Amino acid sequence: MPGVIGPADYSQEPPRNSCLKINSKEPFNAEPPRSALISSYVTPVELFYKRNHGPIPVVDDIERYRVSIFGLIKNPKELSMADIRKLPKYNVTATLQCAGNRRTAMSNVRKVKGVGWDVAAIGNAVWGGARLADVLELVGIPKLAATTPSGGKHVEFTSVDKCKEENGGPYKASIPLKQATSPEADVLLAYEMNGEPLNRDHGYPLRGIVPGVIGARSVKWLDSINISAEECQGFFMQRDYKMFPPSVNWENINWASRRPLMDFPVQCAICSLEDVDVVKKGKITVAGYAVAGGGRGIERVDVSIDGGKTWLEVARCQKPDVPYVADDICSDKWAWVFFKAEVDIPRKAEIVAKAVDVAANVQPEDVAVIWNLRGVLNTSWHRVKVRVSHSNL
Repeated sequence: MPGVIGPADYSQEPPRNSCLKINSKEPFNAEPPRSALISSYVTPVELFYKRNHGPIPVVDDIERYRVSIFGLIKNPKELSMADIRKLPKYNVTATLQCAGNRRTAMSNVRKVKGVGWDVAAIGNAVWGGARLADVLELVGIPKLAATTPSGGKHVEFTSVDKCKEENGGPYKASIPLKQATSPEADVLLAYEMNGEPLNRDHGYPLRGIVPGVIGARSVKWLDSINISAEECQGFFMQRDYKMFPPSVNWENINWASRRPLMDFPVQCAICSLEDVDVVKKGKITVAGYAVAGGGRGIERVDVSIDGGKTWLEVARCQKPDVPYVADDICSDKWAWVFFKAEVDIPRKAEIVAKAVDVAANVQPEDVAVIWNLRGVLNTSWHRVKVRVSHSNL
């Protein structure tokens, strides 16, 4: 790709915040501390989780950078950043979540394959850019189209980076054309994050943002967009990011038997406490996030201090001083909500949090029932164990 280079090694990595917990150095994968994650509704760029599959691309000449749009269309084009910036700009507040978020807890039940993540492989940002539906109109695809006259039904994003899983080729993923052409889906070609140009870790100069869907489909460092008859056949669509039952292992797995993951399920995690924590006597704060895929709001968050025997419905919020009502026009439908409660605990306690979305989807009680060999979509009840410090008894 003219203007952007996918390095073959890690000698040109960007600087990162020292507070990040590094789960993999090469490729670089890291998450912020739990408590930092809920310090702001909009996650600061430096604290947003980093998920990579290879060395970070380098922009050597932004004026030469182009995104190619081709495939089953009549009018293929190459677009510069200036072309994309001429289109109406939209800001979309959306939470991205790695499908492997909370994988470490699943691995504690039975070993899984993949980068270990605590509860912070997730972040919420204000993404700025052009709607993909507007971009596709430039090549003759009307809004709300489910297919092109030539039979295109999927939009495949290809990156500039180089991944070992693709034998040194680029990362790629796809979404259905009907989702890409729907203005209500808010799919973006984003060039800003929290009001500033994307940084290198997060896809500079241009990336896809597919709200409500696992982060693996929001491809960074865009090289091309291919309108195809079938979904992407790349590694990360066909041999990864699929969910299997606990009975499937590496000897009997059949990748073709499962569809690629898209919308993420309802999720909830406590961020004010560690998995095993010591607290002072008296009231403690139980706070965290809840989020659901597909634009579904959070109807309820429940907290228990006795391992799930009894429950307390707790307060939810998004923006400060704005009451949160799930699916209300004033709420950010693609974004997480924060929850918070002040509770008295006995000498020892198991604190549990769970969420319910507007479609009444609930989280499974036990991680064992959703265990899968890749450790994806751990959405089980989140549990932490606390005890009161002896000095405060």
